[in-house]
Amino acid sequence: MDLDGFPRQFARTRRFSLGVPRSFTVSPDGERVLFLRSASGTDPCGLLWLYGNGRERVLVGPAEGGGASAGVTEYAADREARTVAYVLDGSLWTVRTDGGAPRRLPVPGPVTDPRPSPDGTLVAYVTGGSLRVVRTDGTQDRPLAEPEGPDVTYGQADHVAALSIGRSRGHWWSPGSDALLVARVDTSAVERRHVGDPAEPGRPPRPVPYPAAGTPNAETSLHLVAVKGGRTPVRLPRTAHEEVTRHEEVTRQEEVTRHGGAGPRGGPSPRGEWSDPAFEYLVTADWQGARPVVGLRSRDQRTVWIVSVDPATGGVRLLSAETDDAWADLRPGTPLHTASGVPVLSCPRGDARGIRIGDVPSPDGLHVREVLGAVGERVLFTAGEEPTEVHVWSYEPGRGFTVLTRGPGVHTAAAGGGTVVLDSRTPDGHEVTVLREGRPAGRIAVLAEEPLVAPRPVHLVLGRRELRARLHLPSWYEPGSGGLPVLLSPYSGPGLQVVTRARGWWTAVCQWFAEHGFAVLIADGRGTPGRGARWERAVLGDRLTPVLEDQVDALHAAAERYDDALDLGRVGIRGWSFGGYLAAGAVLRRPDVFHAAVAGAPPADRRLYDTYWEERFLGHPGVLPGNYERSSLLRHAARPARPASPARPLMLVHGLADDNVLPAHTLRLSAALLAAGRPHTVLPLSGTGHLVAREGTADALLRLELDFLSKALGPRGPRPTRPLG
Repeated sequence: MDLDGFPRQFARTRRFSLGVPRSFTVSPDGERVLFLRSASGTDPCGLLWLYGNGRERVLVGPAEGGGASAGVTEYAADREARTVAYVLDGSLWTVRTDGGAPRRLPVPGPVTDPRPSPDGTLVAYVTGGSLRVVRTDGTQDRPLAEPEGPDVTYGQADHVAALSIGRSRGHWWSPGSDALLVARVDTSAVERRHVGDPAEPGRPPRPVPYPAAGTPNAETSLHLVAVKGGRTPVRLPRTAHEEVTRHEEVTRQEEVTRHGGAGPRGGPSPRGEWSDPAFEYLVTADWQGARPVVGLRSRDQRTVWIVSVDPATGGVRLLSAETDDAWADLRPGTPLHTASGVPVLSCPRGDARGIRIGDVPSPDGLHVREVLGAVGERVLFTAGEEPTEVHVWSYEPGRGFTVLTRGPGVHTAAAGGGTVVLDSRTPDGHEVTVLREGRPAGRIAVLAEEPLVAPRPVHLVLGRRELRARLHLPSWYEPGSGGLPVLLSPYSGPGLQVVTRARGWWTAVCQWFAEHGFAVLIADGRGTPGRGARWERAVLGDRLTPVLEDQVDALHAAAERYDDALDLGRVGIRGWSFGGYLAAGAVLRRPDVFHAAVAGAPPADRRLYDTYWEERFLGHPGVLPGNYERSSLLRHAARPARPASPARPLMLVHGLADDNVLPAHTLRLSAALLAAGRPHTVLPLSGTGHLVAREGTADALLRLELDFLSKALGPRGPRPTRPLG
């Protein structure tokens, strides 16, 4: 192991993400696989690759990239995966997978989100808030929808959709390549936040339309736009109480919506202390068949409707609906239809997150993570019964449900024809396998560097809630040689697990801290995915207390099992984003347990974070202010330190260009700590956003964290007397 060289490697490889193949597209005949990957584990230039006949070749390399440092970062292909569109340095390019050099199209820029038409003759793209279309030979470029004012865009996702919902798209082609379903976003009512960099006083702050909890969202509407001209507004329902035409699917599957005490499908939105049935969130949209299909979520998130759209009139018909007293579920990748039109919809299976394919529900106890797609009548999805593992499953009429992956790990896939590309992260590393008719037919190389520190996690199940956890001890540690200071390194927020049977950059970082003399413990507590609805909803009304309780329980349970290795008199905690919020909350709420913390980008004031995430768990701040007060770190920071609640060393870190968790969170927390006489350290990162990956910053931050925690927690364990490795 090379402990000194690891931080620089971590930054140089951008968290070991360079050289990793991603964004797979398999052609319908299964003959071609498109993907992105840089040329090595340290090369930041993204290349577009084609895999076929068992071999890889570069479609777009550095020469065609015009010297662009980032290279190709995203692409889209036509229906047959013959024509590919992508952006380099803001310019629109296309390339054919069956030969020919990349072509730069002479269109106005900068260009974002280019999408070829299904027949490969046209490319739709966005520039300056306008949706435009051009022929793939570069001719007949023209606007299809232009903004009526400075706060209006066509064809783009708004802030909440892109960062919180996970919908990055804003326009969808018709199967006939003659029209598009287009999102119009109006942010005129959204409050502006200004993000700047005090280290660059000559640059004005950048205004960001940011809908904080309790404030107006962007207004999103849909339009059917014909390539030859003409526009038809989609008559979306305004609220969950509105009457719309119902499809027979509503009656046939009505029973699947009766959960959480909610009413029947298509019925009124459940009531609560705060309820808002207005459909403010466009969650998903697609146009696979004769009609576009759209997913809508109410502002209070207790109702989800799936509607189909009449392309001629813009009228809608209800396909399915779900209501819930907490929040209605919509599995990623749904709704979907097979080739014959069989619907694939979200469907609760008791406490599990399930799906229904036509009338067939997924197996009991199987937690479905994502629907990956359909090939003919075959549906692929990821799911698991054990929270630390995610497997690829298949459903096919006549064959039922089968699992395609067996070994421990986190697996996903892409498919087309008889080809399946399995993307597998396992305890041993990362591999991508190409299956042809169910049999291994080749591999796509993973070029990421091997970490200079080899992870050595021990997987644990801790406490009465059976918390999934990992413990990293130094490779040189000998049992009985004395207790080590303990370092917790959780995320433990919604939507992300870090305790899985997969090796990743986070496992290497944890081992790096361990090799410096810490016992590093990571636990996924209540609120994290993969363990059912009740587990996820345990944080309703309080985003901190149950999560912190689980970290304390995991710590004590691990210490009982490793009583000679874990020194509970020296416990630190570090984290970023929600993990940073948890770290700061730990030393403020439980200084009897935690003795030091590093909190990166903590969303300290929940009122400042966005509507979608905060109102899901805490409701409207004007109606339920107690939930926000209970979950705010400012309240706890304002209490003066006292013998029963001593001030613990706390380092706050924040990127000054962060437009996700605004720097105001850390500044307000620091002000509250200062006013209460609580000493702390603030480390501002100039020119850095929410993701810290730049060389010279990410590596230096790791070393500063280590130094801070080492000084705060006292002597570390003995350094090795023999070479590591």
